[in-house]
Amino acid sequence: MDFAFGPDDTAFRHEARTWLEDRLTGAFAGTAGQGRQDRRGVQDRRGVQDRRGVQVGQDRQVGKDRRGGSGGGLPAAPDRLAWERELGAAGWIGLGWDADHGNRRATLTQQVVWAEEYARARAPARLGHIGENLLAPTLIAHGDKEQQARHLPGIARGEEFWCQGYSEPGAGSDLASIRTTAVADGHCYRVTGQKIWTSLAREAHWCFVLARTEPGSTRHRGLSFLLVPMDQPGRIDVRPIRQMSGTSEFNEVFLDGAEAVGTVGGEGNGWRVAMGLLALERGVSTLAQQIGFEEELGRVVRAAAAGGALGHDPVLRDRLIRQWAELRTMRWNALRTLGATGDPGAPSVAKLLWGGWHRRLGELAVQVRGAAAAAGPGPWTPSYELDALQRLFLFTRADTIYGGSDEIQRTIIAERVLGLPREPR
Repeated sequence: MDFAFGPDDTAFRHEARTWLEDRLTGAFAGTAGQGRQDRRGVQDRRGVQDRRGVQVGQDRQVGKDRRGGSGGGLPAAPDRLAWERELGAAGWIGLGWDADHGNRRATLTQQVVWAEEYARARAPARLGHIGENLLAPTLIAHGDKEQQARHLPGIARGEEFWCQGYSEPGAGSDLASIRTTAVADGHCYRVTGQKIWTSLAREAHWCFVLARTEPGSTRHRGLSFLLVPMDQPGRIDVRPIRQMSGTSEFNEVFLDGAEAVGTVGGEGNGWRVAMGLLALERGVSTLAQQIGFEEELGRVVRAAAAGGALGHDPVLRDRLIRQWAELRTMRWNALRTLGATGDPGAPSVAKLLWGGWHRRLGELAVQVRGAAAAAGPGPWTPSYELDALQRLFLFTRADTIYGGSDEIQRTIIAERVLGLPREPR
């Protein structure tokens, strides 16, 4: 199979790379998204406020990756809001949408090119990822004209941000066990329940929520895909979850009679819509994710070289080479399956591959440094602060759990692809 990109893709790559190089200057360069330095190089530690006036992103250190990184938290600053609008004005949001809704046309391979160049440029972590890559294609496929007209333009301009309300404390990988309910109330629904592991909940204007709209229903039946405005004081409470890495990328969201403005795909069809959205979650962005993996692998290799592990530990050296080879294989597999339709096993295979690979990389990140990996930076550190490789290790412990655990992915492959008997419930 030919994995090469064509001449049009090469020209598109040059356009994307040039645009990013031109724009990633000034406020968007270096520590963009981490707070600014004044003319003397002193860090501005004022932090910024999210859309409800809550202080976020305080006391970030100069020189941290503006893209966050595994377990590094999501940097927050007004620059990130301006960057989203910059992307929208230049037509870089909505490349994968159809011609009636996106800012510009782009083939599937050109979408891959853009994702790769964005990752290589170490551009600011996206606030609009969930709206652009998950919600918008779902509205195009299952939403009505009114929903598309109301939400797609704001997402394309980089002005409307979304979060995802799927997982619950008792329904993580087993999504069909959700207990959040929604009751029809005239022109809307009233949603009550709890969601967890919700990225960007503090910054989002909207949340798409999977809730049970049919009383007494179980499993996949009676679920609806609802659109919920986040600005409902007293009815929606967002609480950050502090992780063992010391950061808070995720949140708990409590809904107490929160208003939902409508369903996508119709009442009772939430499971079908939700599964279509999850397939999108492992599309083009997987290839961009692998660019980040490559950078992390390089960091681990450099740490191994600096500590002498490459020279005197052949087993460790072999494991690093294996990580490199597996990363190349994952890329080829992602390219091979990217344009495939109707393959229920492709997303699960991809999740199994990268989840296990990344977790093993996290283990290597501490092994190459020996006992020093268990120590902090030193007694002069004013607060609990991990370095990048320590955060990588802690964060990747969850890679084989979140987004559907390895056990769930293997069950999907066994039942839906291999046709093996279903487990008794």
